[in-house]
Amino acid sequence: MDSNEIRERFFKFFENIGYKQAPSSSLIPDDPSVLLTTAGMQQFKRYYTGELDAQKDFGSQKVVSIQKCFRTSDIDEVGDESHLTFFEMMGHFSFNAGANLKRDAITSAYEFLTKELGLEVDYITVFDPLKVEESDWRKTVPFDEQSYDIWKNEIGISEENIHREGTDNFWGPTGNEGPCGPTTEIYIKTIGGKSIEVWNLVFNAYYRTKEGVLKPAEMPGLDTGMGLERLAMVVQKVPTIFDTDLFLSIIKSLPEGIPMRTKRIIADHLRGIAFLISEGVRPSNKEAGYILRRLIRRVVTHAGNINLNTLLGDIIAMYKKHYPTLKEDIVLEVFNEESERFSKTLQSGIRELNNTEKIDTLFAFKLYESFGLPYEVLMDLGGDKTKNLVREDFDKELEKHREISRAGAEKKFGGHGLIMDTGELKAGNEEELKQVTRLHTATHLLQQALRDVLGNEVQQRGSDITPERTRFDFSFPRKLTVEEIKKVEEIVNQKIKEDLPVQYKELSKETAEKTGALFFFKQKYPETVKVYYAGDNLESAYSKEFCGGPHVTHTGEIGVFKIAKEEAVGAGIRRIRATVQ
Repeated sequence: MDSNEIRERFFKFFENIGYKQAPSSSLIPDDPSVLLTTAGMQQFKRYYTGELDAQKDFGSQKVVSIQKCFRTSDIDEVGDESHLTFFEMMGHFSFNAGANLKRDAITSAYEFLTKELGLEVDYITVFDPLKVEESDWRKTVPFDEQSYDIWKNEIGISEENIHREGTDNFWGPTGNEGPCGPTTEIYIKTIGGKSIEVWNLVFNAYYRTKEGVLKPAEMPGLDTGMGLERLAMVVQKVPTIFDTDLFLSIIKSLPEGIPMRTKRIIADHLRGIAFLISEGVRPSNKEAGYILRRLIRRVVTHAGNINLNTLLGDIIAMYKKHYPTLKEDIVLEVFNEESERFSKTLQSGIRELNNTEKIDTLFAFKLYESFGLPYEVLMDLGGDKTKNLVREDFDKELEKHREISRAGAEKKFGGHGLIMDTGELKAGNEEELKQVTRLHTATHLLQQALRDVLGNEVQQRGSDITPERTRFDFSFPRKLTVEEIKKVEEIVNQKIKEDLPVQYKELSKETAEKTGALFFFKQKYPETVKVYYAGDNLESAYSKEFCGGPHVTHTGEIGVFKIAKEEAVGAGIRRIRATVQ
């Protein structure tokens, strides 16, 4: 049974018992407290709280989905038999589920695995607070006696095969608040005789607040998660996830003689790269862009002369049916641009690496700062030379350097707090800084002009500014017309002609939001922020945004604004490239 048939059977089984299929949400979540979508339930958080109505949106209080997910915590582990970055999470969900929540969840999961797929359950786990440390907040949650009884008395699992576990059997919340609750997990033996967790059934009986208070959920719900890759492994009776049809063709396409660990890294990272780029993520030095940059640099380091473009094309072809938003031309453009830039310095860094006998923290940081070699790449290439290198020490050195750079930048640029290579703003000297500053202020005017012409659904999704141009990504569902582009350009140039003063005020984040100032929803802001605005005062300003600077003092300093290109970069994400002269 291949992965496509597993998908089809999963959806059909749950649709036959009253569940409605929900499409996968974006890898870039609406929740600013999390970097990427890490679980199938993230898109449903507001249905559990009652903020959104599942009956209205899906036609049922019960939905089934296969969600694309990405977990950054596993990047360093990729290469073994089981760890991935990008993966797909199968799940069924119920909102305000009622008294039969646990019985329905357990019986349907068991029936799907055993009757539909012909698998045999090895053992089960349930939550028991006696297994939780005294200091853990989950200690106050009672033993999940109901799940235990259902597995034992209704399903017929023997007592010795129902294991009581602690913290690992309590899930959530995702982010810093949200629904959470006890879980029961289903384990199945692999072909090698090892038992692996295949399905995690979460009973959202509680809601944890930002302050850490655990309250009974107003609408208890069901949230389950089962990795497609793991399920395919036990269904197809293969020893690892990399032997399933989801990976095997990629692995076999790689040249013989390459270590299996390297093949797995390449296969995993290329999948993640294709999906992140198609979601509108671009390589940078922060947040999701930094994750993408790490993946590209690591895969380029391992691949040598392998044609990765062909493999990326094969991956996109494999998933295109399920995820039509995958765009091969955009993926290859972004990937090649970043990999070519990195390749120029990679060889120099490798020579430095080969010429030293031992790599300590300071030398590792030098290779990172001078040649862009990430910690993971150093560990991959360094062999025994890196045996005493510790990730925590490297991260401390990196943070120390950032603090020094930040302090120097604040002194140089009047407290703006600008580091002139943040992945968003890049300038190497005073002349380039002036040009970047002009483009930066122009980008603020551009965003407001886009909202004037297209409406307030326009939201920033990323930016990148160099001395040559500004690149601004924003949410919008279609291509802009020639007239719309012209109108946006005219508005920006009109505001430049008006020579509006550009100023800022420092406000609490809460007060700043009330002014109507725009802010990037993915950015984590401090409690006190600067709001830069173009106009005589904050209330009547033409544009106003949370920002750290730098900016011109009057819009007349910007020059003539010209839109060079407008294009799609992902599902519902558009990009504008523009210049000033």
